[in-house]
Amino acid sequence: MTDLQITEAFLYMDYLCFRALCCKGPPPARPEYDLVCIGLTGAGKTSLLSKLCSESPDNVVSTTGFSIKAVPFQNAILNVKELGGADNIRKYWSRYYQGSQGVIFVLDSASSEDDLETARNELHSALQHPQLCTLPFLILANHQDKPAARSVQENSQLLLLAVDLNISPTCRSCQLFSPPAGQCPAQSADWQVLPSWGRVGPRCWLLHKQFQILLEVKKYFELEPLARGKRWILQPCSLDDMDALKDSFSQLINLLEEKDHEAVRM
Repeated sequence: MTDLQITEAFLYMDYLCFRALCCKGPPPARPEYDLVCIGLTGAGKTSLLSKLCSESPDNVVSTTGFSIKAVPFQNAILNVKELGGADNIRKYWSRYYQGSQGVIFVLDSASSEDDLETARNELHSALQHPQLCTLPFLILANHQDKPAARSVQENSQLLLLAVDLNISPTCRSCQLFSPPAGQCPAQSADWQVLPSWGRVGPRCWLLHKQFQILLEVKKYFELEPLARGKRWILQPCSLDDMDALKDSFSQLINLLEEKDHEAVRM
């Protein structure tokens, strides 16, 4: 080969390398989702979001109103609107729900019983809200690194999420029966009954076990929004385990994508 041919060959190889490296075009745009993040003051909402954005959580202060962060992930960008959790702010949360595509609820796993009760009521209120009840929920049981932290199973039970969501939210009627002779209905092992002791005298009403559970659960939240697709995730988290936290958000993104695909099919 002549020097000219060798030069042309090298130039052509350079051209191919240039096309391979620089002419692929822009990468496909990542989908963006608008989320609302709620939870009581001190639950760790701001610290978790700051850590996900690669910011230092050392100088974090509690959010007094609301703040917005764009949290980048490999396959999506989450525009998270964090709402302050103080008593005088929580009553205004619902004003910021419009346009949300998903919900992040942060719970302090090591909180007091009173704070847990308040958090449970706020969570169930959000689960029932007409603008949120069909959206995916990521419930983060934060501060798992604290000695007093409750496990995920304990949080699930205390939040009244440990129920069979396949149960129809419609209360079932119970049948009457006559208790066995000489036996108090309260001693009967048959809970599928509603006994009577005759026309006159005391009546002992024993509820069907499933009906009893439904009454207790309905005191706090309506089952129907959760029963439609089970679009909620309860996960443990702490600032010390970012891999687990990112995995929890990946599961939330999967739910968001599934909801998008369902909307397209409809």
